[in-house]
Amino acid sequence: MIDKLEMFMALAAERHFGRAAEVCGVTQPTLSSAIKQLEDQLGVQLVWRGSRFQGLTPEGLRVLEWSRRIVGDARTMKEEMRAARSGLSGVVRIGVIPTALPMVANLTARFTLRHPNVGFSILSRNSMEILEEIEALELDAGISYLDNEPLGRVTTVPLYSEGYRLLVRPGMELSDRDAVRWDEAGQLPLCLLTEDMQNRRIINQHLTDAGATVLPPVESNSVIVLLAHVMTGRWASIVPVKLAELFAEGNGLRAIPITDPDAHHLVGLIAAWREPHTPILAALLDEATRISEIN
Repeated sequence: MIDKLEMFMALAAERHFGRAAEVCGVTQPTLSSAIKQLEDQLGVQLVWRGSRFQGLTPEGLRVLEWSRRIVGDARTMKEEMRAARSGLSGVVRIGVIPTALPMVANLTARFTLRHPNVGFSILSRNSMEILEEIEALELDAGISYLDNEPLGRVTTVPLYSEGYRLLVRPGMELSDRDAVRWDEAGQLPLCLLTEDMQNRRIINQHLTDAGATVLPPVESNSVIVLLAHVMTGRWASIVPVKLAELFAEGNGLRAIPITDPDAHHLVGLIAAWREPHTPILAALLDEATRISEIN
């Protein structure tokens, strides 16, 4: 039944029989037959059918929850037996918020020294996508904010506390200051991440609390785009401390502390709440605990 549940999960994710079949590496008739067999076994209709996929029935939504638990447990069992036989190996899929991407190597470099047969697939995702894809078993873990928006039932390990800097090119307004207030930063032409990013929602809140109007002339879901615009000298940006220091070094930019308030938010490793975790994921959580900057 596990293979049928995996096909059902793929159909729920892709919302298209052909794409789901391609993901599973089978033909569309094979996938359709597997879903029908699963319905017959369970005695309920799982999928609204027409000329195309029309969604899951209420029973299908409930079975999807069970499928994720059962398939997750089955994968954990396989991983545990493989680790017992030949040690840790495989690929860990991690979704990382854009502002934390430069810092993920702190974790992966240390981990692969201990476990050289483990590889990583690191994907840029916003905070909501990370939670959704962990739940759907499309990611093994994520690096995201821990204390700003609800996370649901997950395991977390704090990694560091994120502060904020005004990133500017010398010669721009405020570039000669040792510190600026949030309301002052809000008066500059800013380039910021798009509003689907939690970092942007955090910055919006701090600027709004300071009485600033948040209407950045440039938005992007890429931190590289932010850097490129700051380097022109026409725009400034507000980015996390670690990112600001990385960008400023070698690029002739200034990373100026933003005060009043001196805001901080926790960033950490997130994994599904499951006991036991796969051996690889348990080892990753242990490594995150070792390198954490949070006492």
